[in-house]
Amino acid sequence: MASTCNFKRELNKVLFEGDSFYREVILNRPTKLNSLDYEVISQMLKNFRDFETDSKVKFVILKANGRAFSAGGDVVSIVGSMMTGHWCFGARFYKKQFNLDYLLATYKKPLLPLIDGIVMGGGAGLCMNGKFRIVTEKAVFAMPEASIGLFPDVGASHFLSRLPGHF
Repeated sequence: MASTCNFKRELNKVLFEGDSFYREVILNRPTKLNSLDYEVISQMLKNFRDFETDSKVKFVILKANGRAFSAGGDVVSIVGSMMTGHWCFGARFYKKQFNLDYLLATYKKPLLPLIDGIVMGGGAGLCMNGKFRIVTEKAVFAMPEASIGLFPDVGASHFLSRLPGHF
């Protein structure tokens, strides 16, 4: 018998669903390859913190709508803000993103990312710290910042060096 969903909150770019004992966090920007903007990261950070302290929630599933899990940080919005004079926005954005990555890396409850499709940069930071990672045959990983000489962030040098296979 299927259970009815008694917890559902839709915040547009990220959906938060679940039942009495689990929560689903669903990236919901398929036309933007689920890129992470400031609003998405803020919503995720707040809700992951709430779920971690809620004794009824036993585990959290992280997944995405569309053909990408996440293309990483929304660089277009970051550069756009900086070009219009909001030069410190980039620092605020990355501070918040790294806080989310740290929270997920130290999360006290099982985190189960369902990784399907494109995963780049900050998207990898979201899903690699899960207790159990479920990866489909359509998953494609990339750290594009390395191709322009930048050091891969979001913990990539840590988790990629510990995965089976060749990276």
